[in-house]
Amino acid sequence: MMQVTTQPISLLLCALGGEGGGILTDWLVETARHAGYAAQATSIPGVAQRTGATTYYLEVFPVPLSDLGGRRPVFGLNPLPGRLDALVSSELLETGRQITNGLASNDHTLVITSSARSLTTGEKMVMGDGRRDNAELLQLVNTHSRSRHVLDMAALTQQAGTVVSAVMLGAIAGSGLLPFCRREYETVIGESGGSAKASLRGFALAFDAVNAQRTQSAYIDQVLAHESEAPAQQAVLPEALRREFPLEVHDLMALGHARVRDYQNAAYGERYVQRLRRVLAAEQAGDPQHLHGYRTTREMARWVALWMAFDDIVLVADLKSRASRQARVRDEVKAGGDDLLRVFDHFKPGAPEFAAMLPESLAQRVLAWDRRRVAQGQAPWALPLKIGTHSVLGMLALRTLAACKRLRPMGSRFHTEQALIDRWVDAVVRLSEAHGPLGHEVALCGRLIKGYGTTNERGKDNLLHIIDHLALPALADPGSATQRCAAVAAARKNALSDEAGKALDQTLQQHGAPARPVKAQPIRWQHNPRLKAKAATPS
Repeated sequence: MMQVTTQPISLLLCALGGEGGGILTDWLVETARHAGYAAQATSIPGVAQRTGATTYYLEVFPVPLSDLGGRRPVFGLNPLPGRLDALVSSELLETGRQITNGLASNDHTLVITSSARSLTTGEKMVMGDGRRDNAELLQLVNTHSRSRHVLDMAALTQQAGTVVSAVMLGAIAGSGLLPFCRREYETVIGESGGSAKASLRGFALAFDAVNAQRTQSAYIDQVLAHESEAPAQQAVLPEALRREFPLEVHDLMALGHARVRDYQNAAYGERYVQRLRRVLAAEQAGDPQHLHGYRTTREMARWVALWMAFDDIVLVADLKSRASRQARVRDEVKAGGDDLLRVFDHFKPGAPEFAAMLPESLAQRVLAWDRRRVAQGQAPWALPLKIGTHSVLGMLALRTLAACKRLRPMGSRFHTEQALIDRWVDAVVRLSEAHGPLGHEVALCGRLIKGYGTTNERGKDNLLHIIDHLALPALADPGSATQRCAAVAAARKNALSDEAGKALDQTLQQHGAPARPVKAQPIRWQHNPRLKAKAATPS
């Protein structure tokens, strides 16, 4: 009898919670049995970076059972580092995590991964941009695989109206790794019940995508180039502004100009342009040879627009009631044309949100009233709302509030925000004329302005403190400009990395600036029912 020395084909399947990793494993095992091959699968539930990620280890013996003469292959229960034949993952960072565990190797492992990301809790918590660089993750895949297929599984899943497990199965089938034909995979999927049609669509999309990739060379290099070079869909900058501003700022300025016009009106868009004109003139004066490619104006085109389009209840109502949002919700829940969909939005505006829309005198009265409530031990006032945006009255309420953007310039917050923006722009202009790199660092401090409520207020306080105590003193002492440039960069980095602000205060003090003033917080006393009951009990 022929001695069989073939080794099983090993696959590690990685799926996040709720993505159907177990179903994918069952499909592969059933396909192997349907085709007459031996297979074994084990699941390894674990806690990954988002919690809930689970890996499934599968081995398939590549020789039909009919050729083994009654013998049965012996399978392993877990993957061996460096000996894995295929690593299949539905999320790019999860792929990187498994690679750093040493399971993949550049001479043995085929990597099939999605280019889509599900942000981790750690990434979301960072006050700045905490996202991992996709280009670095893709380079990691390229370095630690003998070959690879990278595709946007999330987009294919949405297009097919299915779950990602069907797309992953199509990618595995399209890679040709396992000795099964396409018809055998599709037969097993067809037995999966009412969702079979959608699963087959997802399978077909991924199968065709991977087949197309197999004819390409250096696919990861192409993906890396696409990630770094392919521009997003651009807004159109008016021709007059295209002639006035340098080419280097056109892309971001077009997006910023469109954003502020949509946020308020054309006059607000012109206010945005006027601010950038001042920055451009200052940068040209400080860098007449344009050695830095108008980098300060480019950054201000981004951050000025984001600050000018600050979040308020009018903007929230507008975004929640747009037709594009309704279409997206129906698409996400896969509602058909004949399906009735009920959508409820929850809001909880407080006194600051209502005061923001009032003139200054009335706004201060509302805020003072709320402060007195808090000083008396009560919680800050808020109005919980549950609005059915699927109903006529609910949609009418949101559209009425959205129409109040015409009244926004009369509100106290609008005037406050414009004054703060001008104060920041003035600092960037003055510093850019005197010392270009320092002006650029202060422009980058626009990253500190984000979120809403206390997060937004804290960011503005940090920005103004850095400007007043680290940056502007360079105007009186030009010799310290280079040192202060590094100080501003360090302060900005620490302000974004530490929400409590301790790292920022340490940086300020290290560079001779005072720490931020401590804000008074009311002490709230609460009754302890147990102590009251104990005192009432006779001894």
